[in-house]
Amino acid sequence: MLVLVLALKSCNQKETQTVKDKQVSDLSIYNLPSKWTTQNSKDIELKDLKGNVLVMVMIYTSCKAACPRLVADMRNIESRLPEDIKKNVKLVLVSIDPETDTPKRLKDFSIENKMEGDQWLFLRSTEENTREFAAVLAVNYKKISPIDFSHSNIISVFNAAGELAYQQEGLGVNSDPTIAKITEEAQKLN
Repeated sequence: MLVLVLALKSCNQKETQTVKDKQVSDLSIYNLPSKWTTQNSKDIELKDLKGNVLVMVMIYTSCKAACPRLVADMRNIESRLPEDIKKNVKLVLVSIDPETDTPKRLKDFSIENKMEGDQWLFLRSTEENTREFAAVLAVNYKKISPIDFSHSNIISVFNAAGELAYQQEGLGVNSDPTIAKITEEAQKLN
């Protein structure tokens, strides 16, 4: 009887192994060695986000054209997520202009846009790390003036293992499929 109880306990422990403990696949963004700084001046690596569903977009805070729409799309997505999964989701805005977007500027931007909860994360890094990450997301961007960039408008959803699960392209598009994918991935973590 004791052997059966120990066997069952062992199986149960294996089932409850968290995503954080699992090996990452070759397709995971958690393999990227880059260092990032948050809006709170905290240094992190992408692997520190492991175990969360990530909804990511690349913007720059001085943008007057597409970025305000992308920010509105991210806020809309966040507002429509079921309450029971929000704890498993991080909404991440990555700056393509690390020179201008200091941690203080990112913090101010998060406050101005009412994106201050724990679920919101703003990141900046070096130009090289930013370019590498943009390539992973298939986001193209180019500086077209000292204060302006041309860039792709893509919101990417990553599962808890850091693998790309879905991409929404365009501004102000129907985000129902994006929300469905985020919900599907986040419910796996409940």
